[in-house]
Amino acid sequence: RADGDIVRVAVTQDGRALKYAANELKADRNIVRVAVTQNGMALQYAANELKADRVIVHAAMTQNGLALKYAADELRADGDIVRVAVTQDGRALYLAAYELRVDMDFVLAAVTQNGLALQYAADELRADGDIVLAAVT
Repeated sequence: RADGDIVRVAVTQDGRALKYAANELKADRNIVRVAVTQNGMALQYAANELKADRVIVHAAMTQNGLALKYAADELRADGDIVRVAVTQDGRALYLAAYELRVDMDFVLAAVTQNGLALQYAADELRADGDIVLAAVT
């Protein structure tokens, strides 16, 4: 639990093992990076300051876009981070800040990856022909 070497091996096998690590290891940037690279959802167990770390969150989004749920609010409004998330899993659009859910480019990226993301777009974009076409093809 508090042995960094053991925890590093554990999170390499399954990032969610971070859940059982001592708090100081949940704040260790290197251990958390390994954990979220293996399983993006491990971000939920990271210390709050790492949930606001762009490098850590980017690594988590690359592995699982739905891990955006655990990112700090300011990163849920960060275009670069959200683009990685919705490109990995379009459904992550529902976790993005509102200003990105009304942005044609973000919605298009999301529905192209997963047509089900259309339900999370702003009303005016759900009626847009290009968006709907991208969602169904």
